[in-house]
Amino acid sequence: MLEEQRDEATEMEIAQNTEALLKRVDELELRALLSGEMDPLNCYLHIHAGAGGTESCDWASMLVRMYQHWCERSGFQMEELDFTPGDEAGVKSATFLVKGDYAFGYLKSEIGVHRLVRISPFDANARRHTSFASVFATPEIDDSIEIDIREEDLRIDYYRSSGAGGQHVNKTSSAVRITHIPTKTVVACQNERSQHKNKAVAMKILKGRLYQLEVEKQREEQAVREDEKTEIGWGNQIRSYVFQPYQMVKDLRTGHETGNIQAVMDGELDPFIEALLRQNAGMETKA
Repeated sequence: MLEEQRDEATEMEIAQNTEALLKRVDELELRALLSGEMDPLNCYLHIHAGAGGTESCDWASMLVRMYQHWCERSGFQMEELDFTPGDEAGVKSATFLVKGDYAFGYLKSEIGVHRLVRISPFDANARRHTSFASVFATPEIDDSIEIDIREEDLRIDYYRSSGAGGQHVNKTSSAVRITHIPTKTVVACQNERSQHKNKAVAMKILKGRLYQLEVEKQREEQAVREDEKTEIGWGNQIRSYVFQPYQMVKDLRTGHETGNIQAVMDGELDPFIEALLRQNAGMETKA
Protein backbone atom coordinates (compact mmCIF):
# COMPACT_ATOMS: atom_id res chain seq x y z
CA MET A 1 0.00 0.00 0.00
CA LEU A 2 2.89 2.30 0.83
CA GLU A 3 4.47 1.53 -2.56
CA GLU A 4 1.29 2.47 -4.40
CA GLN A 5 0.85 5.77 -2.62
CA ARG A 6 3.86 7.41 -0.99
CA ASP A 7 2.92 8.87 2.36
CA GLU A 8 5.77 10.31 4.40
CA ALA A 9 3.86 10.24 7.69
CA THR A 10 2.80 6.61 7.21
CA GLU A 11 6.31 5.64 6.17
CA MET A 12 7.74 7.23 9.31
CA GLU A 13 5.14 5.51 11.52
CA ILE A 14 5.92 2.10 10.00
CA ALA A 15 9.64 2.67 10.51
CA GLN A 16 9.11 3.62 14.15
CA ASN A 17 6.81 0.64 14.80
CA THR A 18 9.28 -1.71 13.13
CA GLU A 19 12.14 -0.39 15.24
CA ALA A 20 10.08 -0.76 18.43
CA LEU A 21 9.05 -4.29 17.45
CA LEU A 22 12.63 -5.37 16.73
CA LYS A 23 13.74 -3.91 20.07
CA ARG A 24 10.98 -5.82 21.86
CA VAL A 25 11.97 -9.06 20.11
CA ASP A 26 15.57 -8.56 21.24
CA GLU A 27 14.37 -7.98 24.83
CA LEU A 28 12.27 -11.17 24.78
CA GLU A 29 15.13 -13.16 23.28
CA LEU A 30 17.45 -11.91 26.02
CA ARG A 31 14.82 -12.61 28.69
CA ALA A 32 14.61 -16.20 27.43
CA LEU A 33 18.25 -16.65 28.46
CA LEU A 34 17.35 -15.91 32.09
CA SER A 35 16.23 -19.35 33.17
CA GLY A 36 17.69 -19.49 36.69
CA GLU A 37 15.36 -20.10 39.62
CA MET A 38 16.22 -16.73 41.19
CA ASP A 39 16.63 -14.72 37.98
CA PRO A 40 13.17 -13.03 38.12
CA LEU A 41 13.79 -11.60 41.62
CA ASN A 42 14.87 -8.17 42.82
CA CYS A 43 18.59 -7.84 43.48
CA TYR A 44 20.86 -6.62 46.25
CA LEU A 45 23.86 -4.95 44.63
CA HIS A 46 26.99 -4.64 46.78
CA ILE A 47 29.96 -2.46 45.71
CA HIS A 48 33.22 -2.41 47.67
CA ALA A 49 36.40 -0.45 47.07
CA GLY A 50 39.55 -2.56 46.86
CA ALA A 51 43.01 -1.86 48.23
CA GLY A 52 44.35 1.51 47.16
CA GLY A 53 42.74 4.07 49.44
CA THR A 54 41.24 7.14 47.78
CA GLU A 55 41.87 5.83 44.26
CA SER A 56 39.77 2.70 44.79
CA CYS A 57 37.08 4.58 46.73
CA ASP A 58 36.72 6.99 43.83
CA TRP A 59 36.52 4.07 41.40
CA ALA A 60 33.79 2.47 43.55
CA SER A 61 31.79 5.71 43.39
CA MET A 62 32.15 5.70 39.60
CA LEU A 63 30.73 2.19 39.51
CA VAL A 64 27.82 3.29 41.72
CA ARG A 65 27.05 6.03 39.21
CA MET A 66 27.37 3.58 36.30
CA TYR A 67 24.82 1.18 37.80
CA GLN A 68 22.48 4.04 38.70
CA HIS A 69 22.47 5.11 35.06
CA TRP A 70 21.99 1.51 33.90
CA CYS A 71 18.96 1.18 36.18
CA GLU A 72 17.48 4.40 34.81
CA ARG A 73 18.00 3.22 31.23
CA SER A 74 16.56 -0.22 31.97
CA GLY A 75 13.54 0.85 34.01
CA PHE A 76 14.76 -0.48 37.38
CA GLN A 77 14.49 1.30 40.73
CA MET A 78 17.67 1.55 42.80
CA GLU A 79 17.23 2.09 46.53
CA GLU A 80 20.19 2.81 48.82
CA LEU A 81 20.33 0.55 51.90
CA ASP A 82 23.83 1.07 53.27
CA PHE A 83 26.55 3.58 52.36
CA THR A 84 30.02 4.10 53.81
CA PRO A 85 31.89 7.05 52.27
CA GLY A 86 35.63 7.05 51.68
CA ASP A 87 37.89 8.93 54.09
CA GLU A 88 38.76 11.59 51.51
CA ALA A 89 36.51 10.92 48.53
CA GLY A 90 34.34 8.27 46.92
CA VAL A 91 32.79 5.18 48.49
CA LYS A 92 34.24 2.46 50.71
CA SER A 93 31.17 0.27 50.40
CA ALA A 94 27.55 0.58 49.38
CA THR A 95 24.54 -1.72 49.18
CA PHE A 96 21.49 -1.08 47.02
CA LEU A 97 18.22 -2.86 46.37
CA VAL A 98 17.49 -2.96 42.65
CA LYS A 99 13.78 -3.50 42.04
CA GLY A 100 12.29 -4.77 38.81
CA ASP A 101 11.57 -7.93 36.81
CA TYR A 102 14.70 -10.07 36.39
CA ALA A 103 16.95 -7.58 38.18
CA PHE A 104 19.05 -10.41 39.64
CA GLY A 105 19.12 -12.28 36.35
CA TYR A 106 20.82 -9.34 34.68
CA LEU A 107 23.04 -8.10 37.50
CA LYS A 108 24.50 -11.50 38.41
CA SER A 109 26.58 -10.99 35.26
CA GLU A 110 28.39 -8.16 37.08
CA ILE A 111 29.72 -10.27 39.96
CA GLY A 112 33.48 -9.98 40.27
CA VAL A 113 36.36 -7.53 40.38
CA HIS A 114 36.32 -4.50 38.10
CA ARG A 115 39.72 -2.97 37.21
CA LEU A 116 40.34 0.67 36.27
CA VAL A 117 43.46 2.09 34.59
CA ARG A 118 43.70 5.90 34.34
CA ILE A 119 45.76 8.99 35.03
CA SER A 120 44.95 9.66 38.67
CA PRO A 121 43.20 12.96 39.46
CA PHE A 122 44.64 12.59 42.98
CA ASP A 123 48.27 12.33 41.85
CA ALA A 124 50.08 15.67 41.53
CA ASN A 125 52.57 14.00 39.18
CA ALA A 126 49.77 12.79 36.85
CA ARG A 127 50.91 9.18 36.94
CA ARG A 128 48.86 6.25 35.72
CA HIS A 129 47.17 4.21 38.47
CA THR A 130 45.36 0.88 38.58
CA SER A 131 42.38 0.60 40.92
CA PHE A 132 40.10 -2.29 41.83
CA ALA A 133 36.55 -2.52 43.16
CA SER A 134 34.37 -5.58 43.68
CA VAL A 135 30.72 -6.03 42.74
CA PHE A 136 28.48 -8.70 44.21
CA ALA A 137 24.84 -9.36 43.38
CA THR A 138 22.43 -11.45 45.44
CA PRO A 139 18.71 -12.13 44.99
CA GLU A 140 16.11 -10.69 47.33
CA ILE A 141 14.99 -14.00 48.80
CA ASP A 142 11.26 -14.46 49.20
CA ASP A 143 9.98 -15.58 52.61
CA SER A 144 8.70 -18.75 50.95
CA ILE A 145 12.29 -19.84 50.20
CA GLU A 146 13.89 -21.56 53.18
CA ILE A 147 17.45 -20.53 54.04
CA ASP A 148 18.63 -22.15 57.27
CA ILE A 149 20.34 -19.56 59.49
CA ARG A 150 21.04 -20.50 63.10
CA GLU A 151 20.79 -17.74 65.70
CA GLU A 152 24.03 -18.88 67.39
CA ASP A 153 25.89 -18.33 64.08
CA LEU A 154 25.09 -14.62 64.08
CA ARG A 155 26.75 -11.61 65.67
CA ILE A 156 24.52 -8.53 65.57
CA ASP A 157 25.91 -5.05 66.16
CA TYR A 158 23.94 -1.82 66.44
CA TYR A 159 25.44 1.58 65.67
CA ARG A 160 24.50 5.12 64.72
CA SER A 161 23.63 5.64 61.09
CA SER A 162 25.69 7.95 58.90
CA GLY A 163 23.11 8.02 56.13
CA ALA A 164 19.92 9.92 55.40
CA GLY A 165 17.10 10.28 57.89
CA GLY A 166 17.72 13.52 59.71
CA GLN A 167 18.61 13.94 63.36
CA HIS A 168 16.79 10.82 64.46
CA VAL A 169 19.20 8.32 62.90
CA ASN A 170 22.23 10.15 64.27
CA LYS A 171 20.92 10.18 67.86
CA THR A 172 19.92 6.52 68.07
CA SER A 173 21.74 3.28 67.27
CA SER A 174 19.28 2.30 64.55
CA ALA A 175 21.79 0.95 62.00
CA VAL A 176 22.36 -2.81 62.07
CA ARG A 177 25.36 -4.93 61.09
CA ILE A 178 25.01 -8.73 61.03
CA THR A 179 27.97 -11.09 60.78
CA HIS A 180 27.40 -14.71 59.79
CA ILE A 181 30.29 -16.28 61.70
CA PRO A 182 30.72 -19.59 59.77
CA THR A 183 31.08 -17.84 56.38
CA LYS A 184 32.41 -14.50 57.71
CA THR A 185 29.70 -12.79 55.68
CA VAL A 186 28.91 -9.25 56.86
CA VAL A 187 25.82 -7.29 55.86
CA ALA A 188 24.48 -3.96 57.08
CA CYS A 189 21.48 -1.68 56.73
CA GLN A 190 21.00 1.90 57.90
CA ASN A 191 18.31 3.08 55.52
CA GLU A 192 15.29 2.65 57.80
CA ARG A 193 14.60 4.79 60.88
CA SER A 194 13.91 1.89 63.22
CA GLN A 195 16.36 -0.71 64.45
CA HIS A 196 13.77 -3.45 63.94
CA LYS A 197 13.24 -2.59 60.27
CA ASN A 198 16.95 -2.34 59.59
CA LYS A 199 17.48 -5.74 61.16
CA ALA A 200 14.72 -7.26 59.02
CA VAL A 201 16.24 -5.83 55.84
CA ALA A 202 19.74 -6.95 56.85
CA MET A 203 18.48 -10.50 57.43
CA LYS A 204 16.95 -10.53 53.94
CA ILE A 205 20.26 -9.36 52.49
CA LEU A 206 22.09 -12.07 54.45
CA LYS A 207 19.76 -14.76 53.12
CA GLY A 208 20.51 -13.63 49.58
CA ARG A 209 24.26 -13.58 50.23
CA LEU A 210 24.26 -17.08 51.71
CA TYR A 211 22.15 -18.41 48.86
CA GLN A 212 24.51 -16.94 46.26
CA LEU A 213 27.59 -18.23 48.13
CA GLU A 214 26.10 -21.74 48.05
CA VAL A 215 25.43 -21.41 44.30
CA GLU A 216 29.03 -20.31 43.70
CA LYS A 217 30.30 -23.19 45.84
CA GLN A 218 28.32 -25.71 43.80
CA ARG A 219 29.61 -24.20 40.56
CA GLU A 220 33.20 -24.39 41.75
CA GLU A 221 32.75 -28.01 42.78
CA GLN A 222 31.26 -28.80 39.37
CA ALA A 223 34.17 -27.04 37.66
CA VAL A 224 36.65 -29.16 39.64
CA ARG A 225 34.77 -32.33 38.69
CA GLU A 226 34.89 -31.31 35.03
CA ASP A 227 38.53 -30.18 35.39
CA GLU A 228 37.61 -26.64 34.30
CA LYS A 229 39.69 -24.09 36.15
CA THR A 230 38.14 -21.02 34.48
CA GLU A 231 34.95 -20.90 36.52
CA ILE A 232 34.23 -17.33 37.51
CA GLY A 233 34.27 -16.75 41.25
CA TRP A 234 33.32 -13.65 43.14
CA GLY A 235 36.94 -12.66 43.79
CA ASN A 236 38.17 -12.84 40.18
CA GLN A 237 38.74 -9.95 37.82
CA ILE A 238 36.02 -9.88 35.17
CA ARG A 239 36.35 -6.56 33.34
CA SER A 240 38.97 -3.91 32.60
CA TYR A 241 38.19 -0.23 32.08
CA VAL A 242 41.16 1.55 30.49
CA PHE A 243 41.03 5.36 30.30
CA GLN A 244 44.73 5.90 29.43
CA PRO A 245 46.87 5.45 27.36
CA TYR A 246 43.92 4.37 25.19
CA GLN A 247 40.20 3.98 25.83
CA MET A 248 38.66 0.53 26.03
CA VAL A 249 36.35 -1.54 28.19
CA LYS A 250 36.90 -5.28 27.83
CA ASP A 251 35.12 -8.19 29.49
CA LEU A 252 37.72 -10.84 30.23
CA ARG A 253 35.18 -13.66 30.27
CA THR A 254 33.58 -13.17 26.88
CA GLY A 255 36.12 -10.98 25.09
CA HIS A 256 33.43 -8.40 24.34
CA GLU A 257 34.94 -4.91 24.19
CA THR A 258 34.20 -1.34 23.17
CA GLY A 259 36.17 1.86 22.75
CA ASN A 260 33.21 4.02 23.80
CA ILE A 261 34.12 4.07 27.47
CA GLN A 262 31.93 7.10 28.24
CA ALA A 263 28.81 5.24 27.05
CA VAL A 264 29.66 2.36 29.38
CA MET A 265 30.19 4.67 32.35
CA ASP A 266 26.82 6.23 31.47
CA GLY A 267 25.15 2.84 31.93
CA GLU A 268 25.38 1.13 28.54
CA LEU A 269 26.03 -2.32 29.99
CA ASP A 270 23.52 -4.43 28.07
CA PRO A 271 25.99 -5.61 25.37
CA PHE A 272 28.31 -6.96 28.09
CA ILE A 273 25.45 -8.60 30.00
CA GLU A 274 23.99 -10.12 26.84
CA ALA A 275 27.36 -11.48 25.70
CA LEU A 276 27.83 -13.35 28.99
CA LEU A 277 24.26 -14.66 29.07
CA ARG A 278 24.65 -16.00 25.52
CA GLN A 279 28.00 -17.56 26.36
CA ASN A 280 26.60 -19.26 29.46
CA ALA A 281 23.57 -20.46 27.52
CA GLY A 282 25.90 -21.98 24.93
CA MET A 283 27.89 -23.75 27.65
CA GLU A 284 24.70 -25.16 29.19
CA THR A 285 23.54 -26.40 25.77
CA LYS A 286 26.86 -28.17 25.18
CA ALA A 287 26.74 -29.69 28.65
